[in-house]
Amino acid sequence: MLKKFLKDVMIMVVGKQAEEIADLLEGKKYVNEFIIAKKLNLTINQTRNILYKISDHGLVSFIRKKDKRKGWYTYFWKIEILKCLEFLRGGILKKMDQIHHQVKSRETKEFYVCERCNIEFNEENALLYNFICNECGNVFTRKDNAPLLKEFNRDLDKLRKELELVEKEIKEEKDRLDKVKVRELKKEEKMKKKTKKIVKKTKKTKNKKSKIKKKIKKIKRKKPKKSKKKIKKKKK
Repeated sequence: MLKKFLKDVMIMVVGKQAEEIADLLEGKKYVNEFIIAKKLNLTINQTRNILYKISDHGLVSFIRKKDKRKGWYTYFWKIEILKCLEFLRGGILKKMDQIHHQVKSRETKEFYVCERCNIEFNEENALLYNFICNECGNVFTRKDNAPLLKEFNRDLDKLRKELELVEKEIKEEKDRLDKVKVRELKKEEKMKKKTKKIVKKTKKTKNKKSKIKKKIKKIKRKKPKKSKKKIKKKKK
C-alpha cells in the first residue's frame, strides 16, 4: 500500500513518467542520479528536472559528492516517505473539501439543463436567458440532483477510506522514525561514554608521564658528591 501511495504522490507532482522513481528511491540509502536516469531510460538532464520538481515540494532529499578525478559533483537522492504521505493526505483533504462544497451547492441551489445541447445552468443564469437555450431555442428543464449527490457521496466514502489508510501509514512511519532517533541517541550516548573513558585514560597516562619527567629532572639536578682524599705530608 505504501508503494502505491508514493507512486500516487509522484504522479500528482510530476506526472506518469515519474511513477517509477518511487520504487527506485524508496530504500534507506541515497541513489546515484546516473543509476536513476539509466533505470528510467532518460537523459541525466531530464532526470534532474524531474527530481528538482519533486524536491521543490520537499518530497525528496539529496547529498552530493565531488569526483576527485573529474572535479564535478554527482547527486544522490532519497525519497522522504513521511513528507510524501503528508502531502498525499493534504491532497485527499483538499478533494474532500471540494466535493463537500459541491454537495452543499447541489443541496441548496436549483440547476437547469438544455437536454438537446447538454448544457447546465444555475438558477441565476437560467433566469438571464428566460429558461430558453440561446444555442437551440429549447426550453430548460429542472435538473434532478439526486444521482449526482449519490455519486459525490460515493466519492467521499472512497476518499475517507483512502485517508484512513494514509493516516495509518503516517503513524507507522512516525513510529519507525522515532525508533531510529532513539537508536541514534543511544549510539551517541555510547560514543560519548567511550570518548570520556579515552580522555580519562589519556589524562592518567599524561599524569604518569609528567611524574616520570619530574623525577628524571630531580635526578639530573642532584650532582654526585666528589670524594675528598686526604693527602699525607711526608716528614722530612
